[in-house]
Amino acid sequence: MKEKSQAMKVLITGATGLVGKEVVDLLLQNGVKINYLTTSKNKIQYQPNYNGFYWNPETGIIDENCLIGVRVIINLAGSSIAQKWTSKNKEDILESRILSANLLYNTLKHNPHNVTQIISASAIGIYPSHPTHLYTEDFTQFTDTFLSNVVLKWEDSINQIERLGIKVCKLRIGLVLSKYGGVLSQMVKPIKMGMGAPFGSGMQMQSWIHIKDLAEIFLFVMNQHLKGAYNAVAPNPVTNKELIKAIAETCDVPLLLPNIPKFMLKLLLGEMHTLLLDSQNVSSNKIQAEGFHFQFNSVDSALEQILKE
Repeated sequence: MKEKSQAMKVLITGATGLVGKEVVDLLLQNGVKINYLTTSKNKIQYQPNYNGFYWNPETGIIDENCLIGVRVIINLAGSSIAQKWTSKNKEDILESRILSANLLYNTLKHNPHNVTQIISASAIGIYPSHPTHLYTEDFTQFTDTFLSNVVLKWEDSINQIERLGIKVCKLRIGLVLSKYGGVLSQMVKPIKMGMGAPFGSGMQMQSWIHIKDLAEIFLFVMNQHLKGAYNAVAPNPVTNKELIKAIAETCDVPLLLPNIPKFMLKLLLGEMHTLLLDSQNVSSNKIQAEGFHFQFNSVDSALEQILKE
């Protein structure tokens, strides 16, 4: 695997985010050179294998030099969905994804380059909430919810890059488990204080992935030159109740409180409460059929590595 990516140069958007940092570290370990785009001029660094370039998707500004020598683009740009869903924030969540994709498309269209593949983050929020249905990548009966619409428009805006003869791969990412932030750290805090409890019925399915496996999927997709949509989730989804219980057991803390009722979550979080209550049982079979092997198959092994080390 390492030989394939030895002389490779990759352009990354969202390189300084939670997933971006993990992907950058893994690629550098595998001899991949990195150009990255940032909206913050003070985050631009110049190192032998790691070089920053300025862009601003809102104004359509980009330093075209970012494409020099690049064969693959990894697109992780997008405002966090884990913020209060006010009208302004909703607009930001959608626009940050669409404008980034459009700017990449226009830059590739109007500049000489050697890009053969783009691998973009997507999300399992594209699938409707359902207590039992197992979602595979060929599902198309999407519903009219905020999150599903965001992901559909996000994928559409990335798909246009196919018109330029470039392979497009979209990774529909589940609940990312990491020790450095994201949703897990928010769940661990109340549990450690003895205030942990399942959300709503606790029976909603949560399709998760360890951040190390997620980074490995990006590398795998790049080395295998894959295209199309792939679910980036671990093989064994769990219910919210099982996840909360597993976190408590790993932290060696008892769960004493009753479930947090839906109305209370709605009161606290507004429309965003659906993030905690939606049920998505998502299949990882397609990426495994390509030959990808997960390091963390069970939520217990993932939590053990994250919370105990």
